[in-house]
Amino acid sequence: MAMKGVIASAVRTLASSGSSASSTTFTRHLHASAGSKKIVGVFYKANEYAELNPNFLGCEERALGIRDWLESQGHKYIVTDDKEGPDCELEKHIPDLHVLISTPFHPAYVTAERIKKAKNLQLLLTAGIGSDHIDLKAAAAAGLTVAEVTGSNVVSVAEDELMRVLILVRNFVPGYTQIVNGEWKVAGIAHRAYDLEGKTVGTVGAGRIGKLLLQRLKPFNCHLLYHDRFKIDPELEQQIGAKFEEDLDAMLPKCDVIVINTPLTEKTRGLFDKERIAKCKKGVLIVNNARGAIMDTQAVVDASSSGHIAGYSGDVWNPQPAPKDHPWRYMPNHAMTPHISGTTIDGQIRYAAGVKDMLDRYFKGEDFPAQNYIVKDGKIASQYQ
Repeated sequence: MAMKGVIASAVRTLASSGSSASSTTFTRHLHASAGSKKIVGVFYKANEYAELNPNFLGCEERALGIRDWLESQGHKYIVTDDKEGPDCELEKHIPDLHVLISTPFHPAYVTAERIKKAKNLQLLLTAGIGSDHIDLKAAAAAGLTVAEVTGSNVVSVAEDELMRVLILVRNFVPGYTQIVNGEWKVAGIAHRAYDLEGKTVGTVGAGRIGKLLLQRLKPFNCHLLYHDRFKIDPELEQQIGAKFEEDLDAMLPKCDVIVINTPLTEKTRGLFDKERIAKCKKGVLIVNNARGAIMDTQAVVDASSSGHIAGYSGDVWNPQPAPKDHPWRYMPNHAMTPHISGTTIDGQIRYAAGVKDMLDRYFKGEDFPAQNYIVKDGKIASQYQ
């Protein structure tokens, strides 16, 4: 399928799932003043991999597949992967850009200082889910709009979480490492490999991704628990067979596996510190595809080294990209990767389509789908408060 056709198909899919807002419900327009707009996109560089898949849209080289469309309308589209430090490429464009697009996988950190310098900035778009790389309070105070492509990579992340749960439970990584190293020591794997069936799995957060993970886990006949600000719809809760746990600290010692599915906010930053990890069952397995800063970095290392955490897996780090000396790279019994769970090719097609849809609405002065707003009219979305 041609790239334009793929994106058009994804837009239709998002619209049919309730992502589009009716023109009759617009209450306030995000006005794009007349004339050419300067749009800057920050994406990871793909290098030799860029040409291997025509739908590899999330990299710097393909830049969401929207360059021709933007330039045909007279807009300027600058794309870079250079985002850190006072002399980086992004910094050169901060004073006069109108729109900044970034991803959670290679985030452009939008600080209060950068917002103050960005005199023309109107719109901050996240190609994907998760806008914690932006100082949301500063964005709200400056009257900026912040939006993301809600729902675009829910399936991608939930599937990845399920994979990581199984990798930890079955002690997969040591077995793989043995084969790569020319070894064959079944006992070195089997002494801590288990079945998932019958285990208690708890998710901290049961939003779109958390709910989908629970649904994916149901066929494994686990005991399913969840902690969230809100209870799941009673009918869905009954279908899944999940039990609501109002008290997080009461849920943790019940769980053989804990999956983190909560946004990074002021309240959740460092949520899993030394004291909270100590409340988990000894030998707990933890999967975190949410945000690295939800965990106390050193507390995870110490608990993994002592065996209190028997396995830790995720794709999120603090900071990102993770430096070469990040201690999670070297702690025992981990199954860490770069931030990849939400940037599958299918996810890229969905969030590229979502970004194009919101840019089109921005140029026309139309509202975005309501669920996409993270900051609007000076107000921050409830999940980030």
